[in-house]
Amino acid sequence: MTLMGEGLKKVAGNKLELVLYRLSGTPIKGVLLGTGVTAVIQSSSATSVMVVGFVNSGMMKLGQAISVIQGALIGTSITGWIICLSSVEGTGWVSLFSTSTLSAVVAVVGIILRMFSKRSADQHVGDILLGFAVLMFGMQAMSGAVAPLKQSEAFIQLLVTFSNPVIGILVGALFTSVIQSSSAAVGILQALSMTGAVTFATAYPIILGIAIGAAVPVLLSAIGAKADGRRAAFSYLLIELLGVVACALIYYIADAIFGLGINSWVVNPVRIATVNSLFRLATAVLLVPFNRQIRGLVTLLVKESKGEKSINRELDRLEERFLQHPALAIEQSRLTVNSMARAAEGNLKAAVKLMSDYSEEDRQRIEQTEELVDLYEDRLGTYLVRITARELDAKQNESVSKYLHTLSDFERISDHAMNIAEAAQEIHSKKLRFSEDARRELAVLTGAMLEILELAVSAFVESDIEKAYVVEPLEERIDILCDEMKIRHIDRIQQGLCSLSQGFVFNDILTNFERVADHCSNLAIAMIELHGDSYDTHSYVINLKELHSHNFDALYEHYTEKYSI
Repeated sequence: MTLMGEGLKKVAGNKLELVLYRLSGTPIKGVLLGTGVTAVIQSSSATSVMVVGFVNSGMMKLGQAISVIQGALIGTSITGWIICLSSVEGTGWVSLFSTSTLSAVVAVVGIILRMFSKRSADQHVGDILLGFAVLMFGMQAMSGAVAPLKQSEAFIQLLVTFSNPVIGILVGALFTSVIQSSSAAVGILQALSMTGAVTFATAYPIILGIAIGAAVPVLLSAIGAKADGRRAAFSYLLIELLGVVACALIYYIADAIFGLGINSWVVNPVRIATVNSLFRLATAVLLVPFNRQIRGLVTLLVKESKGEKSINRELDRLEERFLQHPALAIEQSRLTVNSMARAAEGNLKAAVKLMSDYSEEDRQRIEQTEELVDLYEDRLGTYLVRITARELDAKQNESVSKYLHTLSDFERISDHAMNIAEAAQEIHSKKLRFSEDARRELAVLTGAMLEILELAVSAFVESDIEKAYVVEPLEERIDILCDEMKIRHIDRIQQGLCSLSQGFVFNDILTNFERVADHCSNLAIAMIELHGDSYDTHSYVINLKELHSHNFDALYEHYTEKYSI
């Protein structure tokens, strides 16, 4: 089941998690999406663990999570219907569609795709087919192995014991909590039903118990989560408990009053799949109208721990639980890197403003933001490296490479913001004042530096390659401006128009501005080169300048006129 579910998820393009995250806005949407995603990945626990991650990182509200979990409980019943195919047999031409024949054909096709195809999509289809074939073979083997139990008095007596609702529910819950898969537990019950010794009175309470036991892996996933994450996990257990109590009371009271007479029915795999699906559907229908009350109850029962406040909500996106789902982990990394980029950009702009309007409070804020950007780099770098251990497609590899290549540039831009803030502090404390020519030149360079910063960051955040091509001509102009300004400032010092102390600070500012432009160039080049499936910064710059590609000359002339001293 795991092999088949993973294959289905990969064939779907690894986008199911993103769909679940983006489109679960209303209760009905949440239920439908939870059902659909779980039907594909064949595990309500996996869907619910994802949801716990969404809530824990602040990406999804608890109310949305409850709806998705209710849908996941419906979707997990699909596996029971797939398992029903293992009981298809016949004679004559019907035997061509029997489980044995179908499993053999599917297995051969799966092996061919898995072993001989070079396309990853074909290999994933092979995984699906092999998973299906093994599932069918396993169910047949299990059914054959348990067939003699029909003659066992001890086995029949045990089943009679399970017909006691309390015992049956406890056994189902305990068994499922051990194997941690409700689909597998239902499949085993279906295999036992092929002995012909399992009645409805035995199967029904076990199915109810299986639902409760399925909450164990979800609860375990919430260990270490914040209050909202724990509430989402507990809501899974609460929904299952309420559903079991409601469906048990409805059936057993109705049977006592009206004598339904179905307790003695002998069940088979199809009947078990039907009962399981109806129970799951009834749970959702009964509880969806009370989602607000369920949310209030879990909020009341699961308290927020002291000292649980987040250092930074953006960093909460980097959820450990998302690493099992690369598409989702990369999307959260993208959003977090974008936040880091904007933080570095804002910090540099604040530092530039500090040179003309100094405030110690603003300088301290710049220092705090610099520490935050350092934390971004550390957390993101570790998280992205862990993503690379997963199976990624070409597009995902490109995204992860882009983020890993650019983290240090954003961090260094913020470092230079801190350096500029320290220069502003020195100007303020020593009451330094540059000459009129120096101030005019610095204003021109500042305008160019802020423009290249905005260009590079917006190109990165918006994944705009055309904007990235504009960065290098402006960076070339800034380099020349810095060289000219250093020469002119030396002349002013020699003429006595500026002092040595002013010269040191002025030179530090120029160096930091030039380095910021270099890092902006690195960002743009990383985007362009990785977009073209290569990463050779040196050769790119040479080609851009020597071949005069992408309007380099025209753009350079434009910036030469715009930023002249």
